[in-house]
Amino acid sequence: MTGPRSPAETFAELFERVALAGLCEDGKTWADAEPLRSPGAILRAYRAAPPVTDAGLRAFVAANFRIDASPLETTSTAGLCVARAIEALWPALTRTAPAAPRYSSLLPLPHPYLAPGGRFTETYYWDSYFALLGLDDPQAAREMADNFAHLIRAHGHVPNGNRTYYLGRSQPPVFFLTAGLTEPRDPAAAYARYLPELVAEYRWWMRGATQARQGAPVRRVVRMPGGALLNRYWDDKDTPRDESFRADVRLAKASPQPEREIWRNLRAGAESGWDFTSRWLADGQSLELIRTTDIVPIDLNCILHGLEGAIADGAERAGDASGAARYRRKAAARKAAIVRHLWNEPTGLFDDFDWTAARLRGAVTAAAVYPLFFAIADAGQAARTAQVVARELLAPGGLLATNRVTGQQWDAPNGWAPLQWLAVRGLEAYGHNALAGEIAGRWSALVSDVYARTGRFLEKYDVVTLGAGGGGEYPIQDGFGWTNGVTARFLAGQPS
Repeated sequence: MTGPRSPAETFAELFERVALAGLCEDGKTWADAEPLRSPGAILRAYRAAPPVTDAGLRAFVAANFRIDASPLETTSTAGLCVARAIEALWPALTRTAPAAPRYSSLLPLPHPYLAPGGRFTETYYWDSYFALLGLDDPQAAREMADNFAHLIRAHGHVPNGNRTYYLGRSQPPVFFLTAGLTEPRDPAAAYARYLPELVAEYRWWMRGATQARQGAPVRRVVRMPGGALLNRYWDDKDTPRDESFRADVRLAKASPQPEREIWRNLRAGAESGWDFTSRWLADGQSLELIRTTDIVPIDLNCILHGLEGAIADGAERAGDASGAARYRRKAAARKAAIVRHLWNEPTGLFDDFDWTAARLRGAVTAAAVYPLFFAIADAGQAARTAQVVARELLAPGGLLATNRVTGQQWDAPNGWAPLQWLAVRGLEAYGHNALAGEIAGRWSALVSDVYARTGRFLEKYDVVTLGAGGGGEYPIQDGFGWTNGVTARFLAGQPS
């Protein structure tokens, strides 16, 4: 399904020139600029008399675009305890966009939504679920689920965020988890309510399944040795990301890969939410060797197993016995494929699979907790996972994303709120309560201590030195939706 054009597609050589000139310190600021008149008129004026100097270009941009480089404003929480401070921030992180500004890259949403904070002033797909955990408001969850359902009806999937430049990709497909928050005592009722949209999203992720062959994936579908179908991250586009245009062009020049290949892999890494990490790097270290699309990730396939189960539950509640049976077979087949292909016996963890080399990656990452959260692991696998997590990933401030130090933000020494939640819930489900409590306690203490010292809630944390996280493509961001949501839930004593 095609959608609105992104700013890079709309403004062509003008967008590229401004992005590469670095007129905006943050490339996302330029991607979010609002045209003051029709794009066609702006582009005609530019082509008729392109500015010769950067100063002239800056003046042209100022005359034709509204540029707002300010981060999302939050309210003061001075003097408040952590729990009260988080509660006070929810209104500041709540946005509305029933009608987007004309010609802007923003996609309208019918209901209020949560933005993460900082430079991220729109909603983000998987962020929203973890933020909603702490808001603990079924009505807010209903509004967010309705927004996701709207995006699926409009575009066939939930994009990375509600911007036109995110339409080529999604993020980890947690719509069904968000829907479940609308009916916490009876999630099947929620799945039945959103059944058409859940099925539509699933079909989007499985496009090309009938054409996929071993060694020849189609879009997000990979046929494994033996014939089973699993999934990978992907993006329908193979151009520089609008919001990171300059960085992507520079990286392509430093990479031995063809530029279209590296741009697709960067976009696929962004779809994963782990942007970026050693998980996607050929040598486990160098971003210029990113190869996300060569990897069948454990986390995505566990989530899709959960989606298949949710559709089955929803169909059963809606009285569609044959549909329920069909999706239970899909869920069972995926679980069998995950156990067969993604369990790494020597390392004692579930792992990512390199389909090009037909082998497991052998990495130690927090993605290994997903099979516990989604009840895919058996008791023995869960016990071995807990042992490795405790030995390799447990740090003074909580759980590391991976045990590798690369300078990428989804590697050591960083820890992230969603991984803490998934680990705690997953470990509890298998009776590893002491380790789960240790992770939740250390994370909550870290967030509380940083807040006490700085008055800030951060996107990510250094769980080794117990401070702000680092690495990645942009400075540390404040807010911050999913940190607030997970931490509030832990502090309230509601890990389950």
